[in-house]
Amino acid sequence: MELRHLRYFVAVAQTGNFTRAAEILGISQPPLSQQILRLEREIGTPLLKRLTRRVEMTEAGKAFYEDARHILELAGLALEKAKGIARGISGELSLGFASSVAFHPAIFTLLTAFQTRYPAVTLLTHEDNMAALMHDLQEGLLDAAFVRLPCESSNAFNLTLLASEQMRLVLPQGHRLGERPRLALGEMSAEKLVLFPHQVAPSLHAMIISACVRAGFQPTLGQQAPQVLPAISMVAAGFGFTIVPASLVNISCPGVTFHQIEDATLSTDIALAWRRFNRSPAVNHLVSTLAR
Repeated sequence: MELRHLRYFVAVAQTGNFTRAAEILGISQPPLSQQILRLEREIGTPLLKRLTRRVEMTEAGKAFYEDARHILELAGLALEKAKGIARGISGELSLGFASSVAFHPAIFTLLTAFQTRYPAVTLLTHEDNMAALMHDLQEGLLDAAFVRLPCESSNAFNLTLLASEQMRLVLPQGHRLGERPRLALGEMSAEKLVLFPHQVAPSLHAMIISACVRAGFQPTLGQQAPQVLPAISMVAAGFGFTIVPASLVNISCPGVTFHQIEDATLSTDIALAWRRFNRSPAVNHLVSTLAR
């Protein structure tokens, strides 16, 4: 039994006439009649009553008609779904987020534009540290990822820049320097630096340490934070100071103050990363949306 046999039968059942059904199907009547007879022989029971000027469904035919119509509908949906996924206009897109980039408005602007343009694509999001994101992207567990640069391992992927932002110095509420909007990094020489582990984001970690050295001091590392964002909470708890991307100022975090750094050029970039030799049409659409 083939799908065309189901289409033939449904056409005859709906029109009640072999001639009209043949016209709708674009075939001649004799082959249509032969195919219906072959279908009935395969099933082992008549599906149609052949009357003088019309046909009617038997009880078996009525039951078969409902199932055949449903099968044809599902087949049509499956075909359209496969075509949509192949064109990247439906299906799923797995996106990773570095923990420190999720608050930047450029990402939400991009994703809103993408969802408006491709509403049938479901976004599957996953937040993790940079090292884990790079691994998952390489292994194909993610289609693309929003990453923070500098990141040496990102050189293995295609990258498109979304935004650049300055870093901010974070102090606990009530700190002696907390009233000043701009601070020299060298003024932190006697304070403990709360920082994430080197393996979480090696290049960013090294950039912060190097900035302190250029400011004239080797920072004393205090309590270690698991990632960039929790470092702010640890500063609020009095463990020292930290340096974070400026977009994190947008989050509600009582107990800390944010300050511009006046004597150090500390900036970081946010980029979309995806595999070279990418074969995902949905990723291509995301990149195209970003380009627009």
